[in-house]
Amino acid sequence: MTRERIVVAMSGGVDSSTAAALLLDAGCDVVGVTLKLTDATGTAASIGGRCCGPRDIEDARSTAAMLGFPHYVLDETAAFKRAVIDDFVAEHAAGRTPNPCVRCNEKLKFGPLLRFAHAVGARRLATGHYARLVRAPGGDETVPSLLRAQDRDKDQSYFLFGVPPALFADVTFPLGDRTKTEVREIARRFALPNADKPDSQQICFVPDGDHKAFVEAHGGAGRAGEIVDEGGQQLATHDGTHRFTVGQRKGVPMEDGRRRFVLRIDGATGKVVVGPRDALATHRLQVSDLRWTAGHVPQTWPLRCAVQIRHRSGATPAWVDAPIGDGCSVDLDTAAVGVAPGQAAVFYDGDRVMGGGWITA
Repeated sequence: MTRERIVVAMSGGVDSSTAAALLLDAGCDVVGVTLKLTDATGTAASIGGRCCGPRDIEDARSTAAMLGFPHYVLDETAAFKRAVIDDFVAEHAAGRTPNPCVRCNEKLKFGPLLRFAHAVGARRLATGHYARLVRAPGGDETVPSLLRAQDRDKDQSYFLFGVPPALFADVTFPLGDRTKTEVREIARRFALPNADKPDSQQICFVPDGDHKAFVEAHGGAGRAGEIVDEGGQQLATHDGTHRFTVGQRKGVPMEDGRRRFVLRIDGATGKVVVGPRDALATHRLQVSDLRWTAGHVPQTWPLRCAVQIRHRSGATPAWVDAPIGDGCSVDLDTAAVGVAPGQAAVFYDGDRVMGGGWITA
């Protein structure tokens, strides 16, 4: 009997390594592959990196060797810079707060991995994402729907909403029905060398968490300008809009003893508007660059759903107005605090991802 060949995208972490071990144990002919996303002399490499650096590639290679299947590396450094890093820098310079993990999944990751899988004779690609893919009745039978993972604390469906739905036809998420605790237990049972490797907590190419320094080092400093209150009164000046994000308090003037937070950032003028925390609350969002997942292009408006505006923030019941062009308005039942332009807004029907877009205001 011929074993199914399946390619596993390996980041070097415990999740993708465990996915590979489970598929191998199930009798699959596993081939491992890791995307090289940063230059070996770059920032991530010098600090240790997460998810894309030399150390992580070596961890993936070691796991594959221990389990006894081949491992390859695809150099996507140039494509990653164009699709993710350049966007990250430009968005910060414009006064927005980007989400590079969403961009990476949307613009880069799945295409090259699936092309590699098909080139080596595999029909399917597996990753270590915490999400589920199901073929729902009444939907496109060839394209599965994207659902939340069983482990809500680790659910990554928010990061995957922008992936072209057709790509999911040949993708599987072996960990979608497992908890993180179970995954670590399985990894220890297989004696994987990275069974207790800590989860990544930072953006992979900014592992020290200093976004401002990274943007400046890549020529993306935003316009300098004024820090003003809600009435337009100047409180101070600043060296660049890339140093701020909506909801930020650090670095905001409070000589009069008032706690102020960043409310809005105008990248064109360099003006940063600050005010009290309660001014951060809003019931209404503007969302652009909409996309809809398989079988869930809405037919009636306004659309009733739940909207998630941050990873792990939880979804808020909302009404989504009929789109005008590629954008729409969203009315939240409960006010959200610190909504940052540049972040993703993802629409859910229960566990099912319906679609989403990018917050503009």
